[in-house]
Amino acid sequence: MRFTPRGTRFFDLLTDAARNLVTATAVLHDLVAAEPADREPLAKRLHEVEHHGDELMHTIMVELNSSFVTPFDREDIQALAGKIDDALDFMDTAADLAVLYRLGAFPPGTDLLVRVLSRCAELTATSMPGLAKVGDLEPYWIEINELENEADRIYRRILAHLFEPGGDALEVLKTKEVVEQFELAADAFEHVADVVQTIAVKES
Repeated sequence: MRFTPRGTRFFDLLTDAARNLVTATAVLHDLVAAEPADREPLAKRLHEVEHHGDELMHTIMVELNSSFVTPFDREDIQALAGKIDDALDFMDTAADLAVLYRLGAFPPGTDLLVRVLSRCAELTATSMPGLAKVGDLEPYWIEINELENEADRIYRRILAHLFEPGGDALEVLKTKEVVEQFELAADAFEHVADVVQTIAVKES
């Protein structure tokens, strides 16, 4: 029988990191809805959120290296924190590129993609405290998988729209690179859920 130590900071720190993703998706939603001239302050705000995520990641690593006993395998804690950080990085990159490329209007469907990311963030944030009892988290990783599939479908429709005849080739390439970061963020959310599922299997 496995012994899962209680009273550690890991559950709280991972929950804080996941809640930071909720903040990020809210800012990203505002950025996608904003006029191009109004995006730069939102991109800066998202970068601040990303920086806070880096600080949380650093704290988790320090805690991991200084803890004699951890609630589950060290490599799984590191992987979980890293995948959360990846999702945040992709969203930050999307916002940064939208400003640097002076992107015009986002293509139709981008708001739907952000809505999927927002749901993924909410699910992740509400599920992280459940790591203390991972057997109850199966609905979480199942829904995240479904959301990632939906993100793929939306992304393909966006690409189909972008590559319609008559579009400016340079604008198409710039827009594709930005929107691709949204899809990569959805993939990262699924990778977070995959790590949670791995932990659940090990702890069962």
